[in-house]
Amino acid sequence: MPRYTDDSRERVRDAVDFVELVGARTELKPAGPRRMTGLCPFHDERTPSFGIDPVEKLYHCFGCGVGGDVFRFAMETEGLDFGSALEVLAERSGVELEREAEDPRDAERRGRRERLLALLERTAAYYVRVLWEAAEAAPARAYLAERGLEEDVLREFRVGFAPQAWDRVIRASQGAGYSDAELLAAGLASRRREGPGLLDRFRGRIMFPLADPKGHVLGFGARALAPDEQPKYLNTSESELFHKGGLVYGADLARAAAARSGRLVLVEGYTDVIALRQAGIPETVCSMGTALTDRQLDALKRLTPKVLLCQDPDAAGQEAVAKGKDAIRAFNEAHHLRGFDLRVVRLPPGRDPADVVQRDGAAAMRALLETSVPVSRFEVERALDAADVGTPEGRDDALRAVAPVVRRLDPGPLQYDLVQVIANRLQMPETMTSEALRQAPRPANGRPAAPARVMTSADKRESTERAFLSRCLAIKPAGRRALEEMDIDASFSVELTRQAAHYLADHLEHPGRSLPAGADALAHLVAELVIGAGGLEADPAALLLERLQLDKNRLDREIAGAQRAGEPVSALAAKRQRVHDEIRHRLV
Repeated sequence: MPRYTDDSRERVRDAVDFVELVGARTELKPAGPRRMTGLCPFHDERTPSFGIDPVEKLYHCFGCGVGGDVFRFAMETEGLDFGSALEVLAERSGVELEREAEDPRDAERRGRRERLLALLERTAAYYVRVLWEAAEAAPARAYLAERGLEEDVLREFRVGFAPQAWDRVIRASQGAGYSDAELLAAGLASRRREGPGLLDRFRGRIMFPLADPKGHVLGFGARALAPDEQPKYLNTSESELFHKGGLVYGADLARAAAARSGRLVLVEGYTDVIALRQAGIPETVCSMGTALTDRQLDALKRLTPKVLLCQDPDAAGQEAVAKGKDAIRAFNEAHHLRGFDLRVVRLPPGRDPADVVQRDGAAAMRALLETSVPVSRFEVERALDAADVGTPEGRDDALRAVAPVVRRLDPGPLQYDLVQVIANRLQMPETMTSEALRQAPRPANGRPAAPARVMTSADKRESTERAFLSRCLAIKPAGRRALEEMDIDASFSVELTRQAAHYLADHLEHPGRSLPAGADALAHLVAELVIGAGGLEADPAALLLERLQLDKNRLDREIAGAQRAGEPVSALAAKRQRVHDEIRHRLV
């Protein structure tokens, strides 16, 4: 990336219309002489907490804490580094950037690269003209129409057609002053097998330009039309410009939408990307190859950490899902990250994303995306589907298959939900399933299973009750009032935490002074709560949130008891909903 002068940067800052730039992401309204507000483009909210100073060109969100200047805004919303953001804003504003003094060799390399990029750009434009104007491209137009793809979105992706002639691109490029060496370096030509001279590398194929995140064409993916023509897809060869393992198809067009939506949809093919953008899902990309590389994962990470794997439901597609999750897990571990939120979209049998859009409509595809599941749930359900759960042996096999997936998760709601799914499918009690998962051996290497705690419903309730008591100790005046106001016997479902609540209601100020002799379990729990409270802030809001969660759990138990007794539950359900809404409101 070249270095630009400070004066260039400031001229770009002055030239950018910040209201227009931010207004493309969220609706802004005046809120004073030098302040405008709107809904934050970086997180979901209902009440505006995001504001900008259009004069100073600064922004800040009091909800999620993001903020910065005009360049940071472009970086965050479009997945760019600083240099790229500067270049993009300069181009949009019509400001010519001035480079700092440059080494002659660097200048020569930059000039060569710029010529190759220009050659690829003009070739991409030529392929587009051939697709829409040439008679020989009629079969290509028919194929794309059969896939349900419309001309405007195909033009947006600069999809084209390479004519059958041997040297159209070569002759046109040479006429524009490009050398044979440049044609070879750009991957547009290959040497004749017999005799001197060059041949067009791509002939009689639909052309998909492969661009970097700034939209510069670096190469092409070329699809054959004839069923017997091999290979079906022919890519530009690896070169000084084109590295397939570092590209994500559609990233240049998806980055703004990914920043707005907070997610990426990762599909298998070029036409899937185009079809989903046409369907109003512009945050869609596909990887260049069968397995994600570290460089591609880094490119995805720059766009957004949430990735929805939307692969064909056939064997190859499911293998792609498996490879994708493994690659992301390895990437996170190698870079000490936990940032990728990987989810899986389950498509109807026999259909790829483009098929769903074409046959069922855009709304159906969007609905499928909303039903995506965490990859761990996908793994568990896939293993259960493959198992013979009708026999004891088959259930044992299923437990061995799903145990490593469950053990990888920290105790929490997701792990608990998976235990319930497994218990229901295997028709086993939840506690038995939890214990079986804990003891199940590892299937691959024969090493004994590491101790792992699998959270049950009782564990989840006890965790909430302990958290509430710790908060009472962390902010004792408010904690004392909360304990005095509540029905402890109804609010606490676990015997030990119920005992601790009764004890702390009387001894909150000095909980270690009056512990009854012989009550070892109570003493151990109170000590744990006191030490844990020492690391908590005196936060009344956190205490109230834990109190609300206790109320929700209590109402869940009361609703279940009423249902067992055949009694009406509408009043209880309404109370539970009010508590649930209050919890959600306080978590936003």
